[in-house]
Amino acid sequence: MLLSATTLIGDDIKNASGESLGKIEDFMIDTDRGDIKYAVLTFGGFLGMGNKLFAVPIEALTLDASDKCFVMNVSKERLENAPGFDKDNWPNTADLTWQQSISDYYRF
Repeated sequence: MLLSATTLIGDDIKNASGESLGKIEDFMIDTDRGDIKYAVLTFGGFLGMGNKLFAVPIEALTLDASDKCFVMNVSKERLENAPGFDKDNWPNTADLTWQQSISDYYRF
């Protein structure tokens, strides 16, 4: 199945228990390999204010096309404690140490 990124932006993310884990905010593409490396999800805050962003390895997400959402096998508490960042202060995503820390956290 091929889908455009714009059809996925804003899709809900839930865990296996059905708890909301946020929404897809963006995707990070590895331009050397030509594939999606991370989904950026937004979680927390109130009415869109104070949301924290998280880069999650794309392998951690499963698309549920029938419910138009993604499923991620992580608890709400684990996501709340994940390394995140502010929308105006993105990490250096080319930094291999940062990439490894994200992979390690989500076990990929």
